[in-house]
Amino acid sequence: MNFASDPKRSSLHRMSEHICRCDVDVKEQLSGCHYHFLLSWYLQPGGCVMTDRIEKSIELKASIERVWRALTDHNEFGEWFRVKLDGPFVPGEISRGHITYPGYEHVKWEAIIKQMEAPRYFAFTWHPYAVDPDVDYSREAPTLVEFRLEPTPNGTRLIVIESGFDALPSHRRPDALRMNEDGWAEQMKNIQAHVEP
Repeated sequence: MNFASDPKRSSLHRMSEHICRCDVDVKEQLSGCHYHFLLSWYLQPGGCVMTDRIEKSIELKASIERVWRALTDHNEFGEWFRVKLDGPFVPGEISRGHITYPGYEHVKWEAIIKQMEAPRYFAFTWHPYAVDPDVDYSREAPTLVEFRLEPTPNGTRLIVIESGFDALPSHRRPDALRMNEDGWAEQMKNIQAHVEP
């Protein structure tokens, strides 16, 4: 491809070189998301494509303590997330249960609780969109789910980040990204309805 023959492509190419200053396989952090500086500069709207990370943010009209409780009390978490958990979240331990969302009751919940730093940070790893009972997902690398809480004048900003999709098998990655992108959008609405008066 001759970038010099297209002024727009030449400009974008120079911009990617300026930002990366490295080979095209390296990722950089831009606007809170990971992007690949590949031919996606020219093929995707906005000049890039996100492949490794989902990020959602919402401002909740509830105190940071209230939102923290909704996230880390396993019974409250289960109410808005639609999962029945066997016991409390404990850092370093596996959380088990099953999904209660209609149509997915057969799906087991299993996550490893990584960190709980009240009232600002909660993180676990899991296998995204692991819904086929005939598949052993334990051989796959898990994704990391992080909940970050920030106080605001009107309540709390909740940021949810799920990262690590690039490590999934290539045949699984598109569906896992698509389903969890939609899933987290729905869960943000669910926790909002749960914590706001």
